[in-house]
Amino acid sequence: MPDSLVYVVDDDESIRSALTSLLMSVGIHVRAFESADEFLATDMPDVPSCLILDVRLRGTSGLTLQQDPFKESVRFPVIFLTGHGDIEMSVKAMKAGAFDFMTKPFKDQDLIDTIAAALKRDAELKRQERIVAVIRQTYDSLTAREREVIRLVADGLLNKQIADLLCLSEVTVKIHRAQAMHKLQARSVPDVVRKLQQVLPLH
Repeated sequence: MPDSLVYVVDDDESIRSALTSLLMSVGIHVRAFESADEFLATDMPDVPSCLILDVRLRGTSGLTLQQDPFKESVRFPVIFLTGHGDIEMSVKAMKAGAFDFMTKPFKDQDLIDTIAAALKRDAELKRQERIVAVIRQTYDSLTAREREVIRLVADGLLNKQIADLLCLSEVTVKIHRAQAMHKLQARSVPDVVRKLQQVLPLH
């Protein structure tokens, strides 16, 4: 994935160097950091990414990094590495949302396969986020009445029921419904429901 990026955070320079060389050898762009603070201070482009994180960092530990409030700024998959792994630490990392947990030493191919899977997941998540962003932007462009009508359509009401509820003529409801569906690029009522579920709590 040439347009992807892997971040490495490990306070062991030899590990950082080895991981950087390994990933570059298979065409993966990589940025390596000695500390969590150094990593968090860097610009993170909006491309499929994952983080290879040492559990036992000096200062801010890897597990703390995953749990602190700034976790929100690191929304891509996290692969934990440790030379002192145990079951309790592994369970804690996975419960905190880690993508995977690998113990040093590890096989190069196993790590590459795990990274590929993590990047694939993040690419899909980013694709879904873009879809939702477009739906949200389109929904926000609807008039107040179009939103009102299309939400009732999504709730399963018929044109006549919507007209009675909103004290409108059925023809007016049909016009607002058609305009809203056109703007949302929705081909059917189930399509409307699927799209609005991405941005609104429906009944």
